[in-house]
Amino acid sequence: MLLRRGAVTDKMYNVFIDGREGTTGLQIFERLQKRDDINIMALPEEKRKDAEARREYLNSADISFLCLPDAAARESVSLITNPKARVIDASTAHRTAEGWVYGLPEISPERRGQIASANRVANPGCHATGFISLVAPLVKGGILGADYPLVAHSVTGYSGGGKKMIAEYTAEGRDIALSSPRQYALTLSHKHIPEMVKECSLAHAPAFQPIVADFYCGMCVSVPLYKGLLLKKWGADDIREYFAEYYASHNFIKAAKKEEVPAYLAANELAGTNYLKIYVSGNDEMISMFSVFDNLGKGASGAAVQNMNIMLGLNETCSLI
Repeated sequence: MLLRRGAVTDKMYNVFIDGREGTTGLQIFERLQKRDDINIMALPEEKRKDAEARREYLNSADISFLCLPDAAARESVSLITNPKARVIDASTAHRTAEGWVYGLPEISPERRGQIASANRVANPGCHATGFISLVAPLVKGGILGADYPLVAHSVTGYSGGGKKMIAEYTAEGRDIALSSPRQYALTLSHKHIPEMVKECSLAHAPAFQPIVADFYCGMCVSVPLYKGLLLKKWGADDIREYFAEYYASHNFIKAAKKEEVPAYLAANELAGTNYLKIYVSGNDEMISMFSVFDNLGKGASGAAVQNMNIMLGLNETCSLI
């Protein structure tokens, strides 16, 4: 079954969302169904888990989104026999896999072109997006050593936990503990760490401590630095200016000016958008870097649609502004 939304243009693209029922899949569907250049290929409910039906759609779509658990995403890839079939995987399964392009187009001048020509794109993790946008430019610029003992904290809305966590937070008579921010991944082995290490070319993993709090969506990733341990003894102003120049040509990642740094930084400031904003502050000895964005936007579905636009040669801002 083919769902058409809006007026038909000269060029229409067939898009299949494998796993449309999940949080990310639903958000991608909502963004795309309003467009007049996209045909959403929708499997009948009774064939949603039918491997042969999925095989047909995965091989005939212009682009497929995989919004599935890791094992199911790997299974979907195994069903593809068409060498021209293109995939954006929103799971963790292929983010460090050989032959896959990591879908963060702003991270280097070459990355956008790699995404544009790729058949396999791994959509970044939400926490990883915030961390990499702060750390990778500093390592690439010779400001931060690959062996720096990095620590990172990330505050996220509960929507990042998927349907089960959303139901838990919105249930009547819920556990009182849900009203408090909750630290998790206490073993320091969060599933986003491998992509953080690879994309930032780090010598070892950061000490990463995520926190889920009682709000629907939004994220703030923070990375503190000691000025004296940097390869270049830069202060907050230098790093802020560096980020402003590094991301100047991009649509969705920007650095805040010094006067824009608030007394309280809200993790849900950019909820409902595909933007990511970087804040830098500190004192004579220490620097604090923050990336604020929507864990469902630039951290998930928004990033996936942005990657799709790039792969199809379209304006990357379509459906996102």
